[in-house]
Amino acid sequence: MPWAPFHHVQTADWDILAGYLAGSGGRSSLFERGNMSEKAFRWRGAIFDLDGTLLDTLSDIAGAANAVLEMLELPTHPVEAYKMFVGDGVHVLMKRVLPADWQSPEKINHALDLMKREYLNWLNRDAAPYEEIPAILDGLLGHGCRLAVLSNKPHDLTEMCLREYFPRYPFGPILGLRPGHAAKPNPSGAMEIANQWGLAPEDILFLGDTSIDMETATGCGMFPVGVLWGFRERSELESAGARFVTDSAKHFFNQLEIFSSSFKIQES
Repeated sequence: MPWAPFHHVQTADWDILAGYLAGSGGRSSLFERGNMSEKAFRWRGAIFDLDGTLLDTLSDIAGAANAVLEMLELPTHPVEAYKMFVGDGVHVLMKRVLPADWQSPEKINHALDLMKREYLNWLNRDAAPYEEIPAILDGLLGHGCRLAVLSNKPHDLTEMCLREYFPRYPFGPILGLRPGHAAKPNPSGAMEIANQWGLAPEDILFLGDTSIDMETATGCGMFPVGVLWGFRERSELESAGARFVTDSAKHFFNQLEIFSSSFKIQES
């Protein structure tokens, strides 16, 4: 299925496209099984973090960074340790993995240059979408939601991952970290997406697995949802402002139904 044309789907076509992508010729099966009517569903867009939210990329990131550390004859780290190293972009990642005597700007930049080259050898080697993601994407499309990605991964690599693993989903815009643009938790990228869609921030869900994502969402008035299949714990997500934390597609849509009902009561 072609990738590029989906980036310019008109709003009126989203209902038809959602059913087509779900393979049902109509609404997605998750939407049909739900109790929420289309009219009751509050949100019109959903922004996703990439690493740790859509894709499990931990092994690839750890493998590349440890390969760089080996080149430099420095100690490596267990893969699980990288759950606390990632999330703020590759520059911060390298600062965190390097020892104390490698914290000068010159040494960090040297390691960073090696990482940028080495990661291309590891990109999408072991990465895979999380099990709950297809049902969440199909369900959101069934409700007429637009989908976007906002990541602190370099922009070109973010696009490569989406093309590789999610070719049938109409993500747009897809924004990785770009030169001259602030990284999350600065809310400018999220607001850029909202402005492109012509939606108010309060009409947009923001799904992520770290405090960085929750802070990005709260910083611009979006609805932050923490996911537990990624890199961080429930306590971090809740303390950073998650409206709720979820571990499954079923729980995710059940919680959205509860919040949609409460919004309806408040507005009546």
